[in-house]
Amino acid sequence: MPTAAGIPATATVSARLAPAPGLDILSRHEVARLRDASAGGLHPLLRRCALAVLTQGSDSDDARALLERYPDFDIQILQQDRGLKVELIDAPAQAFVDGRIIRGVNELLHAVIRDIVYISAQLEAEAFDLGSSVGITHAVFEILRNARVLRANVDPNLVVCWGGHSIPRSEYDYTKQVGYQIGLRGMDICTGCGPGAMKGPMKGATIAHAKQRRRSNRYIGITEPGIIAAESPNPIVNHLVIMPDIEKRLEAFVRISHAIVVFPGGVGTAEEILYLLGILLHPVNAAMPFPLIFTGPRESAAYFEQIDRFLRLALGDAVSGRYRIIIDDPAAVGREAAKGIERVRAFRLDNKDAFFFNWALTIEQDFQVPFRPTHEAMAALNLHRDQPAHRLAADLRRAFSGIVAGNVKEEGMRAIERHGPFEIDGDREVMHALDAMLASFVVQQRMKLPGTRYVPCYRVRVD
Repeated sequence: MPTAAGIPATATVSARLAPAPGLDILSRHEVARLRDASAGGLHPLLRRCALAVLTQGSDSDDARALLERYPDFDIQILQQDRGLKVELIDAPAQAFVDGRIIRGVNELLHAVIRDIVYISAQLEAEAFDLGSSVGITHAVFEILRNARVLRANVDPNLVVCWGGHSIPRSEYDYTKQVGYQIGLRGMDICTGCGPGAMKGPMKGATIAHAKQRRRSNRYIGITEPGIIAAESPNPIVNHLVIMPDIEKRLEAFVRISHAIVVFPGGVGTAEEILYLLGILLHPVNAAMPFPLIFTGPRESAAYFEQIDRFLRLALGDAVSGRYRIIIDDPAAVGREAAKGIERVRAFRLDNKDAFFFNWALTIEQDFQVPFRPTHEAMAALNLHRDQPAHRLAADLRRAFSGIVAGNVKEEGMRAIERHGPFEIDGDREVMHALDAMLASFVVQQRMKLPGTRYVPCYRVRVD
């Protein structure tokens, strides 16, 4: 199958690359761990993440298919007298032009190495206190600081955009229009770094930033090892961060954002919405301004009507006070985001909180501890309404996280193949609404990329 550049998908190139600035010195121990292919080594993780970066624009969201397409691909870190070299063996040719690697791809490749080395070193040295909520937040901060995406002495201007990787063309075009309006107002973009609603806003913002002659623009992509191969970084990302797991990825989004715009998506988008609303519904966060906008083109109005109904049913009508729905009006989204960010700025000044990291936001450990979606764990989720709304949101988020794992993550897909679909049970009325919403995602092809037959990895009990 040819790529957009007309290169056969299986065409490969082998090359040696000079390291990017900041990666010219690694210890022998770090190099050895990156080369170690054993169960405790980092090489399998490095190989998987590097391949995702080298296949930008891939038309597959199947992590296993990507590895099967390039079975001979390998990456090695070589320690030489004059510094380090990165050796790529049978790498996807689409990452090269006339035998030279594309500069942006090379930068993201070295971001992969940077984050894998840093996080593994910190974990090995037990430098992160992952046993407490405060410790987890500090770990998120340290990873972001090491990746140099935190900027001091800069007014709030970062808009996080969430939405599906599998969306129709009309929705993708709309995300570009919204990104354009955001960019015209001098705001930067952060997304999950993949295609679809993660790429569109960045693409629109680049045109707006160019028109405004704005330099040093940030197009931040935040991902994690289990999802990166299914959602390879799009070419516009110029700051890539690989967090250790989905929970730290989500916390990174909400800690560095000044506003969040949500486009139509599937279960991954629903997971993100429930994660954020679960945090905002906590009584301690009630007075904190946090702009949250749901938006899409006119033909997607029914999508957000269904999301709104589900959220009100599961979490109570009061939840609607934490978000605003704007349909088919990109300029209104831009204006609302800008006004919301002004409120955030004033609040941070009054409370002497940093602009670059939202320390004041309370996030309980229920939202921070990694959830491993086994069949037993999915069946044990408490999805009943006889509990505080923010705690129900936490378990609903875990349910969607499990479905994401079953859809696109290698470990989850193998678990489904061995044991069948996940069983999801809870409050009868909520389960009926959940089942209807998931069924609509399937019909609208929001579970997998178009052209891929979707077999549900879940079974919702509605009896």
